Amino acid sequence: MPQDFYSERPLFGGAIVSTFPQRFQDVSNIRQVPDHQEVFVDPARDESLIFELLELKNEVGDNGSATWFLQDLASEQEAEGSVVIEQSVVVEAPALCYRTIPAVVTTAVGQMAISKGRQGREAQNVVRVYVANIRLKEVNTDVLITAYEPIHINPLSESASAVGAGFAAPAAQSGCMPMAEVFKLAVTTFKVNNWGLFGSV
Repeated sequence: MPQDFYSERPLFGGAIVSTFPQRFQDVSNIRQVPDHQEVFVDPARDESLIFELLELKNEVGDNGSATWFLQDLASEQEAEGSVVIEQSVVVEAPALCYRTIPAVVTTAVGQMAISKGRQGREAQNVVRVYVANIRLKEVNTDVLITAYEPIHINPLSESASAVGAGFAAPAAQSGCMPMAEVFKLAVTTFKVNNWGLFGSV
């Protein structure tokens, strides 16, 4: 059985780092994603991991902020049958401290039906979505780490040609780290090397 090797990966020119499996390829340049996003994909499993830097949403409270972003994501992608499976309480991250204020982190897990790219509702896949919101208040930034794990691939989806239609094979069966663990690893190892990334802080 193949082993899922992981390593520390540079993000945003190395200003940020996070650790996750090497099977996730950086597709940010290929997909022409916005500058505030970095996208990593495992094409063999149709799993993805996205790191995003957003302006701090002051109107969203810390408690449940990851759930707010999860629901925002669902409406943005016109998802159907969106449900929140679990959400965490607010946790301080002393390792992510700018000046004297540590970051706060919340996470949420949901399930929804979404279509890829411009494919319509008839090609929707059922996916589990993991969202972490790391709030760097001193630099006015909401960091989003989002992981997508396919549960059921629609035969009409473009994903079907890459990974096959029907229920996705469990990660352990393929010798891969389950997406829940990939997500946890990426969040807990997230580190800022250069706070200058956030402008004149």
